[in-house]
Amino acid sequence: MGNETRPILLFFTTPTSGPARRMESLLAHLARKERSRLRVSRIDVDASAEVAKRLRVTDVPTLILVKDKRPVARLEGRVSAPQIERMLEPYLVGSPETVAA
Repeated sequence: MGNETRPILLFFTTPTSGPARRMESLLAHLARKERSRLRVSRIDVDASAEVAKRLRVTDVPTLILVKDKRPVARLEGRVSAPQIERMLEPYLVGSPETVAA
């Protein structure tokens, strides 16, 4: 059932970044909410310096949306849920799974 056409949201962070730590719960919620349409991957810039360098990540936190193996959108610094959703919207296919309240 693996849907490999889902875009991946890369969350570049470090253990010492306060703004990135404050975004953790926001991204965890987003990953649950959009699990059928999006994958979220957390990348520690210190542990994966080569990946960060290749994608030109200079600020933490940075979000990079990858679709079809290419970066298509980016947000740098601490951002809000509406900002992230506006960035994602053009790239997510289908409707989000509805969760009974």
